[in-house]
Amino acid sequence: MSTIDDPTLAVTLESVHLYPIKSCAGIDMKEALLIETGFDLDRAWMVVDTAGELVTQRELPRMALIRPTLKGDELVLRAPGMLALHLALDRVEAPCKATVWNDTVAAYDMGALAAQWFSDFLGQPLRLARFDPEQKRIADRRWTGEIEAETSFQDGFPLLVTSTAGLAEVNRRLALAGAPAVTMARFRPNLVLSGLDAHGEDHLHEVAFDTAEGPVRIRMVKPCGRCAIPDVDPETGVAGHAVGDVLAQYRADQRLEGALTFGMNAVIVEGIDRSLRPGMQGRASFAFD
Repeated sequence: MSTIDDPTLAVTLESVHLYPIKSCAGIDMKEALLIETGFDLDRAWMVVDTAGELVTQRELPRMALIRPTLKGDELVLRAPGMLALHLALDRVEAPCKATVWNDTVAAYDMGALAAQWFSDFLGQPLRLARFDPEQKRIADRRWTGEIEAETSFQDGFPLLVTSTAGLAEVNRRLALAGAPAVTMARFRPNLVLSGLDAHGEDHLHEVAFDTAEGPVRIRMVKPCGRCAIPDVDPETGVAGHAVGDVLAQYRADQRLEGALTFGMNAVIVEGIDRSLRPGMQGRASFAFD
């Protein structure tokens, strides 16, 4: 707990998550390396239409059923009714352009086999693009201030932080509404903290961890406005509305013109080339308006 003399709060890093392909399933990590854009390989790939525009679970909820695994020097993708697709981590094909929201960036097309695999499973012509590591895509400085935070294909910021208590509060309200509990997979965080009150991450300034390689400092910069993706069941790929209904009861955030929020977008203040692992103890400091 925090005191007047020490205004920090002890927290635990409960879990660490990576999403290699934007809007596909995530991977629970035993260790994840921080690089300039967030976790190494997080949102490094993105599914695009024939014009190079991103597609997500918002339009194609079955993307939730595409499950990646990191195996040696490969990313292995599996989906119901499909043979596994193996992508070499060190190989790309032709340079291309890809558009993620309002940003058109340099990328690499991953070739005909990957394109056919995604097109077959999702039922429309699609391709797979990989972010060009030479491309600099900078998070919105209105929120990051003096920090120039790089991203790859994330929506807008390098990391997303949530709390176990926040999920527990959502599930408490779902139970009152007669709806089944949901897992954190609905909210697609990178870091999940325990030791906070419900949605306590809203009020944090930074979280610091001591690693063998040196300190890591993560700063909360912007509430995460939520779309329809938390209402997609990650086990079935079927969209509902119960989660959105619950968030609408109490999570409208005036900082985002009333958008429903869960979790905090975050940037790396210190810790590039250092790794985070579940179970690490951290210190959280509070934001004061």
